[in-house]
Amino acid sequence: MEPLQIILIAAAAIIFGVIGFIIGIAYRKRVSEREIGSAETEATRIINEAIRSGESRKKEMLLEAKEEIHKSRTEYEKEVKEHRSELTKQERRLQQKEETLDKKAENFEKKEEEMARRLEEVAKVKEETEAVKKAHLATLEQISGLSQEQAKQFLLKTVEEEIRHDTAMKIKEIEQQLKDESDEKAREILSIAIQRCAADHAAEATVSVVPLPTDEMKGRIIGREGRNIRTLETITGVDLIIDDTPEAITVSSFDPVRREIARLALEKLIADGRIHPTRIEDCVEKAKKDVDRTIREEGERACYETGVHGLNPELIKILGRQKYRTSYGQNVLNHSIEVAHIAGLMASELGIDVTLAKRAGLLHDLGKSIDHEVEGSHVQLGADLARKYKENPVVVNAIEAHHGDVEPKTVIAVLVQAADAVSAARPGARRENVENYIRRLQKLEELTGSYPGVEKAFAIQAGREVRIMVKPEEVTEDNMILLARDIAKQIEAELEYPGQIKINVIRETKAVEYAK
Repeated sequence: MEPLQIILIAAAAIIFGVIGFIIGIAYRKRVSEREIGSAETEATRIINEAIRSGESRKKEMLLEAKEEIHKSRTEYEKEVKEHRSELTKQERRLQQKEETLDKKAENFEKKEEEMARRLEEVAKVKEETEAVKKAHLATLEQISGLSQEQAKQFLLKTVEEEIRHDTAMKIKEIEQQLKDESDEKAREILSIAIQRCAADHAAEATVSVVPLPTDEMKGRIIGREGRNIRTLETITGVDLIIDDTPEAITVSSFDPVRREIARLALEKLIADGRIHPTRIEDCVEKAKKDVDRTIREEGERACYETGVHGLNPELIKILGRQKYRTSYGQNVLNHSIEVAHIAGLMASELGIDVTLAKRAGLLHDLGKSIDHEVEGSHVQLGADLARKYKENPVVVNAIEAHHGDVEPKTVIAVLVQAADAVSAARPGARRENVENYIRRLQKLEELTGSYPGVEKAFAIQAGREVRIMVKPEEVTEDNMILLARDIAKQIEAELEYPGQIKINVIRETKAVEYAK
């Protein structure tokens, strides 16, 4: 193809392209104008609808506002009407009150006038009465020869003396009545406690006798050159008495626990038959364990029997040691249990804490468990032990006061004193040998008979009471009380005795005349 043709074809193509482009542009313009017209029409329609909707909403809101205003106005008018009605009622009530107050004021004025009139009358009567009184007093003074003040003092003195005498007589009568009633009540309570706590007593010895199968066993116990008996005495701390008593050995010691350990060890050795120092040490060690177990069991038994709970375990062990302690032949543990029961029974009769009374009674002789090992009286040792193991202060005071070393601060302390005396004073509760008993009675009679003015002195009731006959011309009734107190203090200071001793001073006055 020739170049001219190519050029013509290219030019024609360009011309057709330009014409197509122009036609496309014209078409798009026409389509755009048509879309714009449609959008304007739609917009006009939406605006018109919005205007119509707004108008209708405006009308609705106006109607609602008018209704709300009408409703509020109606409610307001109703409230105003009610308020006016209430104000009208209040005005009516106030008016009624004013009328009532006016009436009361009128009545009050009338009463004031009446009162003033009566006061005037009373004043007149009073003046007349004073005049009559003065006239009467003048007449009385003229007749009696005493002034008004003197007569008043005379009357007051007379009345005072009469009242003092009557008061003293009444007080004496009441004191005597109260004393009689209290003594009767005390006897009743003690008798009830003793009847409800009857106990058997067996006097216990301070030595132990160990039976032997044969007399040949004595030689084996002594051993070669006495080595066996020395070993046993050294380990246990007791004395073995081997005498002519057939088939028996006596064990003696001031410490009852040691004596019991030695007795048990001897019985084990005799039963085993092998007696030599090593075997003795083994048996003594086993006996110690047995005694410790028995002590603990006895302490627990005492607590169970008396109903005392919550004791410190160490206190229970110390309490159990009393099983091997005696006082004038009376077992201290049994005595403590009995005191606890008696104190509890008396406390129940008086309406006092029974548990605390039993606890104090059970622990009152606690110090006797260790008084062989520690210096001091059993009262102070027991109180120190109770404080150490945090016992109740009431229990501590009862322990300190049960022999009168300190003043009892509570009723329970007094009950423990009484229960201790009752338990120790039972027939057969305590034991003395005849020589000591007679010596104590003689010393008691000598001591009480050494005072000036004492005619005779008799120890009665096994030394628990001393009756002193005094010379009436030397000892007055007032001095009798001082004499009894002095004798009691000297007995407490110089004599040793179980329980307590009653000092009974008797003064007899005789009037003798002869008819001739």
